[in-house]
Order: sequence, then structure tokens, then C-alpha cells
Amino acid sequence: METIAERLKSALATIKQSTLKANRPLNSVKLLAVSKTKPVSDIVQAYEAGQRLFGENYVQEGVEKVLALKSYDDIEWHFIGPLQSNKTRLVAEHFDWMHTVDRLKIAQRLNDQRSAHKYLNVCIQVNIDDDQNKSGVSPDQLAPLALAIQKMPNLVLRGLMTIPTANQEISKQLSSFAKMAELFNQLKAVYPSVDTLSMGMSGDMPQAITCGSTMVRIGTGIFGHRK
Repeated sequence: METIAERLKSALATIKQSTLKANRPLNSVKLLAVSKTKPVSDIVQAYEAGQRLFGENYVQEGVEKVLALKSYDDIEWHFIGPLQSNKTRLVAEHFDWMHTVDRLKIAQRLNDQRSAHKYLNVCIQVNIDDDQNKSGVSPDQLAPLALAIQKMPNLVLRGLMTIPTANQEISKQLSSFAKMAELFNQLKAVYPSVDTLSMGMSGDMPQAITCGSTMVRIGTGIFGHRK
């Protein structure tokens, strides 16, 4: 059975291969290791293999891991799950990044509950396929939300995140990702802080990288299947 270190190496190799194939600069795509439901010991194994960016989907579980690994002060913690407004304080106080901002109320609460000493990096989640089962703003709701976030002193608008409809044909995946890249480039032209397009997971990573993803979110490909 492959170790976490071996799977991590393999994921990085796939990212490198896809990046080169897309004629993009090496190191232009970051790997976010999605550690939800996995024990702290697994995160430590990935850390010892060189991984520093970790993504969590569940607030309470994520905060417990952040606190358990407080001595690993170069870990960058990303919250990538849906967030209810009554849990914003925990994310504002413990995470470095928030990927799933999809309404003004959540952004405002994160800003108000964040320490003024350290910004919270945020991405706006876009529902690019208008999928009823997915969260996120529609493309035409993006500009007003971005403008509001940009004015909040404790948040930094870093970019966009999406989760396209699952199990699409490759041509449809490419189409969705290309639309996201267009929105990203439009946003980047307006806001200098924008540099992150968080899209692509284990099943569609090469397509996402082809279309310009700067951060892919890989869970089972590194930590193995979840129970």
C-alpha cells in the first residue's frame, strides 16, 4: 500500500506534467491537501513530506486540527466547506484562507470577527454550472460581492473558487473551467490582490490546470479513501 508521502509525490508529479502540457510556468499551480475526516497523524505525515497547505471542510473538526498542530506554525490552513453564519467566528479566528464566500452576510461577519492584526484571505465561490446542489454566486452576482469585500479592512480578496457539476464529460469540464478563467481574468484586471483560481480536484485536475487553475484541491489522491 502506498504511503501518504508516495501519494503526495505522485500528485505533485501529475500537477507538474499537466502544467508543462498546458505550456504554463512550473510552480504556477499550488497543491491544497484536503485533510477532512483524516487524523492529525496523517497531516503530520504529509507535512513531513513537504506539504504546507491543508484544506478542511468542517468547522469544528478543522479548528481542533489547527489547535492540535499550533506548533507547526508554517502550515497554511484553508477553509473550503460551506459555512453557516453562526460558525463564522471560528473560521475568522483560526484559518488563514476562506474559499467559499458566497454572500455578503458571511463576508461581513468574517471581516468583523477577524483580528485587525492579520488579514483573512478570501475567495468567492462561483456556481459556474448553475447546479442546484452547489453553493456559490452566479457570474452576474460576482462583481457587487467582490466590490463589497474589497472595501472590508480585515479581508483580502484573493480570487475565485468553484466546484463544477460532478461526473461531466471532459468537454463540459473544460467549458466550465474556461468560463471560470474568464471571470478570474476580469476580476484580476480590477483588483491587484487577486491571484488565485481555486479549481480542480482528483477527478478533473488536468482539465482545471489546462484552463488556468492556480490551486488544485486533492484529498483522496493523497490521504486515501474516506470511510
